[in-house]
Amino acid sequence: MKAVVIHATGGPEQLVLAELPDPVPGAGEVLIDVAYAGCNWADTQVRMGIYPHPMTYPMILGFEVSGTVAALGSGVTGVKVGDRVATFPEKGGAYAEKCVASALGLIKLPDAVPLDVGAAFPIQALTAWHMMWTIYGGIGPGDTVLVNAIGGGVGLMCTQLAVRAGARVIGTTGTPGKEARALAFGASRVVVTSQEDFERAVLDFTGGKGVDLAIDSYGATMLDRTFGVVKMLGHIISIGEAEGQPFKNIRERILPRSQTFTRLHLGHIDQTSAEWQAGVDHVLAALAEGWLKVPIEGVFPLAEAADMHRRLEGRGVAGKLLLKAAG
Repeated sequence: MKAVVIHATGGPEQLVLAELPDPVPGAGEVLIDVAYAGCNWADTQVRMGIYPHPMTYPMILGFEVSGTVAALGSGVTGVKVGDRVATFPEKGGAYAEKCVASALGLIKLPDAVPLDVGAAFPIQALTAWHMMWTIYGGIGPGDTVLVNAIGGGVGLMCTQLAVRAGARVIGTTGTPGKEARALAFGASRVVVTSQEDFERAVLDFTGGKGVDLAIDSYGATMLDRTFGVVKMLGHIISIGEAEGQPFKNIRERILPRSQTFTRLHLGHIDQTSAEWQAGVDHVLAALAEGWLKVPIEGVFPLAEAADMHRRLEGRGVAGKLLLKAAG
């Protein structure tokens, strides 16, 4: 099979197309004929060697995949060869023509969800759902949510899910123009941080009270400033470090308002739990019904994986980039 391999950490040029033996599913695993792989900011962190969860190199990149089941490992039930599926293999492997993944957490795609969308939604939509339901306890009318990096994939998922649930959403973006899609998806206000002070804007928006929930994927200075715009007993959830690692002052930042702080990794959600299934059911129904939109900004062949990363790192993407395994 053809696959995109990283032999050493570094820039996009480290993504090299290679011919490798087809993988073989082990016990509890399935082999997937890959249709598409999703591209996420975490992919760039793994490529650079700064992802907070350890990886082993060389490796095949890609943590989000859609396709059809090609073979079953021993002990696998509930799925058959030919089923259309999506999943996120935690150790990578999706940037390839074939991919092995655990049968646990495998998502069967309904006919209403095409394979390109199947590779575009799992990480971002389920991360958004679990932040607002599993961690926060259920977003709804009366809640106000701040979404930093609202124009990115997770931000757009958070916006749609929160607005549909009746909450108000205010967001931030550092790139002029990336506010448009978030506003179209129902955000009440988007602050372009290169043009105005987001802390003042958020406090004005909430009448000085602060938001109930803040979701941050920037880290560093942006996360540090976010604590100041969250209400008493409010909640902050970190899901990324696009600006840099969070400062080591979390205790001091949450003390003044008795706030709570969580760092979420989707892979830590128990895929046998009722919460996991509730998230999958909610998101699949939303996609099938058509109100949850997954904007796909670009599709690249395997040989152009480096160009896909360069496009994502340009910070101008308001949606999802995909790698197409064949055709």
